[in-house]
Amino acid sequence: MDDPFDIVLLLALPASGKSEIRRYLEWLPPEVAREEFNLGPTIQIDDYPYVHLMRRISHEQVRLGRPPAFFADDALPFQDDRDWGTLTVLLDEDYRGLGHARPVDNPAVWLLDRFESAREAVGALSAFDDRVARLALESVIEDDARQLRDQIPSGSLAVGETVVIEFARGGPAGSTMPLSPPHGYRYSLSLLSPELLSRAVILYVWVSPEESRRKNRERALPGSDGSILHHGVPEVVMDAEYGTDDMEWLLETSDVPGTVTVEAQGRVFHLPAARFDNRVDRTSFLRADPADWPHVDIEALHEGLAEAFQSLRAGP
Repeated sequence: MDDPFDIVLLLALPASGKSEIRRYLEWLPPEVAREEFNLGPTIQIDDYPYVHLMRRISHEQVRLGRPPAFFADDALPFQDDRDWGTLTVLLDEDYRGLGHARPVDNPAVWLLDRFESAREAVGALSAFDDRVARLALESVIEDDARQLRDQIPSGSLAVGETVVIEFARGGPAGSTMPLSPPHGYRYSLSLLSPELLSRAVILYVWVSPEESRRKNRERALPGSDGSILHHGVPEVVMDAEYGTDDMEWLLETSDVPGTVTVEAQGRVFHLPAARFDNRVDRTSFLRADPADWPHVDIEALHEGLAEAFQSLRAGP
C-alpha cells in the first residue's frame, strides 16, 4: 500500500464544497479514508479565521478613530489586494508551525506581529505602525486573538497523518488568463515554502462561478450560524475577487500533464492535481447533522471523491 498523502491542498471558489468535504473526511472511518482515498488521519488548516479577524480588526480600528488596515467596509474586498498573499504566508506558517508551541500569553501581540511580518513578506505596508493605536487594538482583540490561536493546529505531525489545507483564490469576472498577481492560484501557490510544495497534491472542487455565487447565497441564509459551513462572502467580493479563477488555465498550460506547475523561490514544482466535479451539487447535504445525510447522497459523493483521490494516487 502506498504511503498516504502528506499534504492535500483543497482549492475551489467560495461555497464550492471545500469545507463540507473536510467535514466528510473527518467523519469517514480511518480505514476507509486510508484504503480508498489514500489519506491518513487529517490535520486541517484554512485561512477563513484570519479573514474573520481581519474584519474584526478593521471594525475596531474605525471605532478607535484609526484607518482600517484591511477592509473599509464588510461588503467590500481587501483594500490592498496583496493581502491575498498575506493569507497565503500565514497558511504556510501554520503548516511549518506544526509541532511548535503557541504563545500562552499575549496572543494579540503574537497575532498582530504575524500580520505585520506576512504583509512585509508580500510587499504590503505596515498596518499597525502607530504604537499607541496598536496598544489600544491589542486590548480589544485579545479574546478574538486567543480564540484564533486555539483554532490553529499545534500538535506534532505524526507519520502517516495528512495535512489538508483549504483556501480559495480567484480574480475579477471577465479576466483573461493568466490572472495578474496578486490574484489567482498561480500567485498564491508561488508563496508557499518548498518544504510544503514538495510534499503536496491538489484536489480542486470544480464548480462554475455562477454556481459558486448561488451556493454562497444559499449557505448564508438568515439564521445561519456564520461558521465556515454557513458564512457568506459579500456579493461585491464574489464578483471582484471570485468572478473567475485560474485553475483550468494552470492545468492546461502545465508542462507535465495532470499537474500544476509552480515556480517558487527559484525552483519549479509539479503538483499532482485532480478535479472533483461538483458542478451538479454533491456536497451541500453535508451541512446537516450526519444522522440526516441521505445514503444515496453519501454514495454519490464518495464515488466522486474516490475517483479523484485515486487519480492523484496514480500520479501524472
